[in-house]
Amino acid sequence: MAILQVFVSMLLFFVMMFGIGFILNMLIKTTWFPVYLFIIVVLPLGMYYTWDKDLGFADNLSAYGAVDVVVAAGALFGAYMSGWTIRKLRIGGYKMF
Repeated sequence: MAILQVFVSMLLFFVMMFGIGFILNMLIKTTWFPVYLFIIVVLPLGMYYTWDKDLGFADNLSAYGAVDVVVAAGALFGAYMSGWTIRKLRIGGYKMF
């Protein structure tokens, strides 16, 4: 993949997880729920749907390239930043969040 495509994918997943996390934080009023949701639900589901049953565990894990890891890290960072933003808004006195 070209470096531009990787950057756009990483930015897209960052913005998507930031937006979803920000909305979930406002609705559920929990700060770090999107991070837990991403680690406990989204990553395992993503791995489950791309898992090849004919390969072993180590072979399946080594099938993920650097691009996959970088994009997933961008999404995780977006979920973290949504929690950080909500926390700063609450400290700043915004009661809606």
